[in-house]
Amino acid sequence: MADPSFDVVSKIDRQEVDNALNQAAKELANRFDFRGTGTKIQWSGEEAISLESETEERCKAAIDVFKEKLIKRGISLKAFDVGEPASSGRVYKVTGKLVQGIAQDVAKKISKKIRDEAPKGVQAQIQGDQLRVSGKKKDDLQTVIQLLKSSDFEVALQFENYR
Repeated sequence: MADPSFDVVSKIDRQEVDNALNQAAKELANRFDFRGTGTKIQWSGEEAISLESETEERCKAAIDVFKEKLIKRGISLKAFDVGEPASSGRVYKVTGKLVQGIAQDVAKKISKKIRDEAPKGVQAQIQGDQLRVSGKKKDDLQTVIQLLKSSDFEVALQFENYR
């Protein structure tokens, strides 16, 4: 029988992001403080979201509304990378990018942390944009999950395929 293992991944549910975007758009259309400011939020490509408004303050407030909707939908803010509002003619625009997958350098940091601090007999293998962690005992894998949850790697981590 194979050793117990699990995968460390960083991905988001696009449908939940779409729901959060639609909720934010509805709130921006109905809220009193956004009336007449021309504030809009929409998809800008496959993995990007654009916001625009007539003032920089309303643009930042619209970002906060969208982040609030993401949190309510259970999506980590580490998965949404947003820039600063920039003036474009008479409106301010900002683009946010959805971050998925574990970059190679972050995967190496996670792997090193597992090697240094996890119980003996636990190995981590980098497989593309995810990691496979395996060990002799399931209890050791639970310890590794807790270790990774308590660490900050600037990406939203999920744990899948626990066997």
